[in-house]
Amino acid sequence: MKTVLLAVQILYFSSQVSAVDPNLPEIPENFLVGAGSSAYQVEGAWNVSDKGEGMWDRWTHNNASYFGSGGNGDIAADSYHKYKEDVQLLKSMKLDVYRFSISWSRVLPTGSPYRVSRDGIQYYKNLINELLANGIVPFPTMYHFDDLQSLMEKTGGWANESMVEYFADYARVLFRELGPKVKHWTTINELNIYCGYIFYHNETDPDLAFSARYRCVHNQLKAHARAYHIYNEEFRSTQGGQVGLVVHSTNYVPVVAGDVESSKIAFDFDTGWIMHPIFSMEGGYPEVMKQRIAENSRAEGLSSSRLPEFSPEWTDYIRGSSDYLGINHFVTSVVERVPKRNGRWYDDLGLRRTQLTTSGTRIYPEGIGAVLRQIRDEYYNPPVYILENGMAEGATFNDTDRIYHLHFYMKEVMSALNDGCDIRSYAVWSLLDSFEWVAGYTQRFGLIHVDFNHPNRTRTPKLSSYWMKAVMEGRKLIPIWR
Repeated sequence: MKTVLLAVQILYFSSQVSAVDPNLPEIPENFLVGAGSSAYQVEGAWNVSDKGEGMWDRWTHNNASYFGSGGNGDIAADSYHKYKEDVQLLKSMKLDVYRFSISWSRVLPTGSPYRVSRDGIQYYKNLINELLANGIVPFPTMYHFDDLQSLMEKTGGWANESMVEYFADYARVLFRELGPKVKHWTTINELNIYCGYIFYHNETDPDLAFSARYRCVHNQLKAHARAYHIYNEEFRSTQGGQVGLVVHSTNYVPVVAGDVESSKIAFDFDTGWIMHPIFSMEGGYPEVMKQRIAENSRAEGLSSSRLPEFSPEWTDYIRGSSDYLGINHFVTSVVERVPKRNGRWYDDLGLRRTQLTTSGTRIYPEGIGAVLRQIRDEYYNPPVYILENGMAEGATFNDTDRIYHLHFYMKEVMSALNDGCDIRSYAVWSLLDSFEWVAGYTQRFGLIHVDFNHPNRTRTPKLSSYWMKAVMEGRKLIPIWR
């Protein structure tokens, strides 16, 4: 009852105040505001029909205690069966766009493009049709940390270059089957996070871990470019959509005031690692990455750098292979220099990075603005779609901290937009409470509460969803209080 009363207060207060407060930014009519999810985190239905086994199916089943005290995505939020209800929740908040992902193992159960799951494809067709029928833009991601287990066993994963063509085959199937009704495609989500921290983070030899993560990104960039060119050559003329990818972009603040160089190096080893091969004039990896990793490799007695090098052909093929840049932002970190020891740079980049903020603690909205302006200034101001930003709270309905977060981050995004950054969207992470990877169900990012103890996975709007509805009704930020 308290949540409902607060929601009514939000709606009333916004109608009385927001229209006359000149300090609250408006949201342009052509600016997309939405919410997101990913397949394994919300769909459930892990063994429905002919779906293949996914990497996360295997990991969670074999390591139950590691994933949020026994959690897994077998049922999750059951969006596979409840997608119509989820679309109505989006519509009730008057959101413009739904960013979701597609399960590779649901579409290609064996990894082969010659065995396409008709049930899997039909599920995504149904979801896309339901979104369009309700005036919501579908924004699908092909790959969101969701490998097919059989391909992992066959190839060893993304450190193996053979994954490039497996992904190209998968992308072609999606373009052919779903492309006629999709205008915004994301190929791969957060290459730097997946390769840097999720898949190879438990390698016992640090040098092997670094080599594996560099090869992983190298191959994912190639896979992205293959998908982009397949779309250009086979589908763009008839479908008229866009293809991009997503980088997780951290803001870096130096421990020593004015140490711009350290912040720039940290940015190059994180965001620039993914952006530079695509959005720079020269292509390839940032110079500081090539230089410092090569120096460390020589100090380790290696004959070549642990950072792979693109051939001239691949450099040209990858450069420019994106119609937009997707950005996920959650964190600001502080950076400090670490002296070079025994001819080696600490952590390859020569800096120590410490998180100043996390997705569930103190906020620093200036961080997202700094990232957007740096991208504008260093990479020729590409079209940017912000596809994830949000915070975790406990299992509460009165999520006032989330409202506070969303208000100030959206305000900073509007400020960057007014400063000339070419920003096209802002999507909240996430629509629903979800399976949050190694945190299981202990972190709640959703605008909508999901009761994971109820067999129906009951959805209940949180206070933040009413705040978002009020913002979208007036297309203007509204006052907040705590």
